[in-house]
Amino acid sequence: MKGILGFLFFIASFALMAQDLRVLQQNAFKRGEVLRYTASYGLVDAARAELVVTEENRIIGQRSTFHVVGTGKSLGAFNWFFKVDDRYESFIDEKALVPWVFLRRVHEGGYVLKRNIYFNQSANSLRVKSLKDTTVRDFKAEPNVQDLLSCFYYARTLDLQSAKVGDEFTIMTFFDFEHYPMKIKFLGREQVKTSLGTFNCLKFSPLLQEGRVFKEQEDMSIWLSDDQNKVPIRLQTNLLIGSIKLDLESFEHLMAPLNGTLKK
Repeated sequence: MKGILGFLFFIASFALMAQDLRVLQQNAFKRGEVLRYTASYGLVDAARAELVVTEENRIIGQRSTFHVVGTGKSLGAFNWFFKVDDRYESFIDEKALVPWVFLRRVHEGGYVLKRNIYFNQSANSLRVKSLKDTTVRDFKAEPNVQDLLSCFYYARTLDLQSAKVGDEFTIMTFFDFEHYPMKIKFLGREQVKTSLGTFNCLKFSPLLQEGRVFKEQEDMSIWLSDDQNKVPIRLQTNLLIGSIKLDLESFEHLMAPLNGTLKK
C-alpha cells in the first residue's frame, strides 16, 4: 500500500465525477472469496498462487470497491534458480466493475518491479507511477479499460451460457504502458479432473502474442466452472520450453456451489 496515499487526492477528484459510469449486475463473486492454486512444471510443483477478494470495502471518492489481491510464490528447488514472489492488487468499482487503482509488485529472479496505475474512468485517462525511480506518465485510456487483475474478475461476469464454439470475447486492458485488447475464444464444454474433484467446465483460449514465450497464438487454455461462479479450475500453457499447469487446490466463500463432484 506504500505510495498510494500520495495519490488519494488525485483519485478522489475524478471518482467524485463518476456518476456517468456504467452499472453492471453480477453474481459471480463476493467479498471473502479465496481461490488457491498449485502450479506445476511437468511433474514438479513449481509455485502456489492465491486470489482473494478481501472483506474490505475501501471507499474511493464515494465509490465502493472490491479490493482484490493476487499473489504467487515459487516452491522448493525453483527458489534456487528462479525465485518468484509477486503481488498484485486491484481496487475495482463495485457497480461499474472497472479499476480505480492497480498495484504491481514483481520479484522474479533478479527482476524487481514496483508500479502503480491510477485510472480516471470518467475522463478516460490514467496515470502510471514507478516507485523505483518515481517517474510518472499520463495516458489516454479506452472506455471501461481493465488492469491485469480486474479483467479476470470482469470476465467472470460475462453471460457465457449461450456462447457457441468459436465465439470471441474482447476485453480492453492496459498493461505496462500500452493498451492490449485481450481476446478469448470459446472452445466448448469439457469435464476436467483434478486432485480436488471432477468439474463441468467452459473451455477458452486467450489469443496470445506468439513467438516470444508462446509457440502459437492459442497455446494457453483456461477451463472455467460451468456455473454462476465461473471459477478457473485449470489453466494450461505450452511454452517454448515445456508447459505449465495451474489447478484449483482449494476455495472459500464462493457465490454458489461448483458444478462438479468434490473428492472426499
